[in-house]
Amino acid sequence: SYLSDAVEVDVDAICDGKTVFIAGIMEHIEEAGIHSGDSACSLPPYSLKPAVIAEMEAQTEKMALALNVVGLMNVQFAIKDDLVYVLEVIPRASRTVPFVAKVIGLPVAKIAARVMAGESLASFKLKHKKLGHVAVKEAVFPFNRFPGVDVLLGPEMRSTGEVMGLDKTYDMAFAKSQLGAGMRIPKSGTVFVSVNDPDKPKVLPAIRRLVELGFTIKATSGTQSYFESKGIPSIKINKVLEGRPHVVDAIKNGEVQLVLNTTESKASESDSKSIRQTAMLQKVPYYTTLPGILAATKAISAHKADTIQVRPLQDYFKQPS
Repeated sequence: SYLSDAVEVDVDAICDGKTVFIAGIMEHIEEAGIHSGDSACSLPPYSLKPAVIAEMEAQTEKMALALNVVGLMNVQFAIKDDLVYVLEVIPRASRTVPFVAKVIGLPVAKIAARVMAGESLASFKLKHKKLGHVAVKEAVFPFNRFPGVDVLLGPEMRSTGEVMGLDKTYDMAFAKSQLGAGMRIPKSGTVFVSVNDPDKPKVLPAIRRLVELGFTIKATSGTQSYFESKGIPSIKINKVLEGRPHVVDAIKNGEVQLVLNTTESKASESDSKSIRQTAMLQKVPYYTTLPGILAATKAISAHKADTIQVRPLQDYFKQPS
């Protein structure tokens, strides 16, 4: 059965048939159901409980040994109500290996290749270091080369590359990843919001924070009336089907700097397709999942509060003197 609102997690590990080294545990930012190649993810995990992480480590180790893996292995888990589900186990290198290697500062693929050639894991004396930084991997999409395509993400992989944002905090690392992927995170202006009914209560803290940061909120009728009932000032804007001037006109006229849009049904997907397409063509950043909206709000807050610092990758692994 399908797991709704579950958190997906990628785990990369090396096994020599006797011992297992967990190289990285990556918490996806988009919920389970979005292809892992299209989902942003955080290393280390940004919200998982220590007990859940320990359970995934234990399960990964047991599966690697039971499957007689020699080399790299990738496991995809889903977490729902603190219960760990196994989605798939892949006894080979995953696309996340280069990302993990850069974040933890170890040549993961090289070590795995030498293990496959007969060396033992123990000979590498691998130790888990407590990271003083957070890395966010973000997917890069080719949507601007395909006018007319819908940008909603799903179980089929559509990305053609990825970037990494690295910083001391999750919020700023996410901000850097968005900038790297070509998203121009706004520091001021107008935010268009249209979210489905189940997401309305969950999105409230993020919208309140955007208002505190000085943003103007424009929303479609249902979302706008809900915000007003909760004391959040917002301006009603027409859906495309409700006649002009509508939200697509506002985006084309440069009156919207950020689009937050979640859908629930095929009808609502169809209604809002032109919004997402216009945002893409006008290079207005857009987020179509609730976790993405929450992460983007944190990134905007961090971006406004602090100047983005640029450091060489090697600096993150220097021992303090």
